[in-house]
Amino acid sequence: MRSSEMSGVKRKMVVAMVASALLGTSAVAQDAPVKLGVMTDMSSLYADNGGQGSVVAAQMAVDDFGGKVLGRSIQIVASDHQNKADVGAAIARRWLDNEGVEAILDVPNSAVALAVQGIARDKKKLFLATGAATSRLTGDECSLTGIHWTYDTYALSQGTAKAISRLGAKSWFFLSADYSLGAQLEADSRKVIEATGGKVVGAVKHPVNTPDFSSFLLQAQSSNADVIALADAGGDFINAVKQAGEFGITRQQKLAGLIVFIADIHSLGLQNAKGLMLSSAFYWDLNDGTRAWSKRFIEKTQKVPTMIHAGTYGAVMHYLRAIEAADTLDGPTVAAKMREMPVNDFMTRIGRIREDGRLIRDMYLFRVKSPEESKYRFDYYELLATIPGEEAFRPMEEGGCPLLKKP
Repeated sequence: MRSSEMSGVKRKMVVAMVASALLGTSAVAQDAPVKLGVMTDMSSLYADNGGQGSVVAAQMAVDDFGGKVLGRSIQIVASDHQNKADVGAAIARRWLDNEGVEAILDVPNSAVALAVQGIARDKKKLFLATGAATSRLTGDECSLTGIHWTYDTYALSQGTAKAISRLGAKSWFFLSADYSLGAQLEADSRKVIEATGGKVVGAVKHPVNTPDFSSFLLQAQSSNADVIALADAGGDFINAVKQAGEFGITRQQKLAGLIVFIADIHSLGLQNAKGLMLSSAFYWDLNDGTRAWSKRFIEKTQKVPTMIHAGTYGAVMHYLRAIEAADTLDGPTVAAKMREMPVNDFMTRIGRIREDGRLIRDMYLFRVKSPEESKYRFDYYELLATIPGEEAFRPMEEGGCPLLKKP
């Protein structure tokens, strides 16, 4: 065989080998599971509000959907962000770059969520913020592939701060967590207070996950403000309420929890939490639909579901339906389909996702019952008002989302 013929044979062999390898890779990719990553707090101050419960809720949605999408199995993976933005960012990069994760959800820490949303935006992958609160996720940090699902700092302040102001509270003191959540929750609440004729007479920031609130509470007490607003969450909120009661502060001043979860109330007990007003996107005992889903969740976890757990279920279900409708896993395409489709489940009725990524749905104002008023397990809330979504959430044009800028 001439050398030229030999070279031709070798080229054909190489081409055949490459083609075979590519086809093999494609086949593997088509058979690989569609991975959804639950990034949450597994071991610290937000673990009861998100944590393993969010993993369970996500898996419930996958099971109810049928376990497959586009002919591929669906797999839930989970990781603990440790409430550190750098840890969360590293997990997000590893998941999206190396481990085939298509969407990240939960992330109950605003600083971590902002970092994750930036990475997901760059990678053109979905970020379903079911646990984070900061309204910046649909403001200056909005994303084409970012959906802010459950609640945000603006909606929470619209409910709680406005309701307490209408009851006659005129002066406020803020006790705020020293990171993105506390800063945005305080900023959004200040606007409501000022708009209703109130005045903020002071504020102090506290470290995240601090065990001792004494110096911060004494500053709040000495301000003589009508209301001490707690712009923190989870374990921080619980510790602040307990210690305020121990110091006798609640005999003279009202406490306002600006972001409160039913798991917090369960931990505090009704004797410590009775009378507290709060805003929430979900309550397990609201109607037949919420009760039916919550019964299943409680059977699996022995815990009462929070709005993060319910929101995680809803976001996963809507995401999977959008994949099926769009017939693709492409991030921007699926995100567009999610915005196009109405949201309907046990938690959200006729919801819609705006261009800035904000899910518009009703919010609720509750009062915590006294021990005497509670008649059965987890019977903690009295519904005071339903706040329509269009009133609860910030008008889109006020958020500063770059996606809304016309070319």
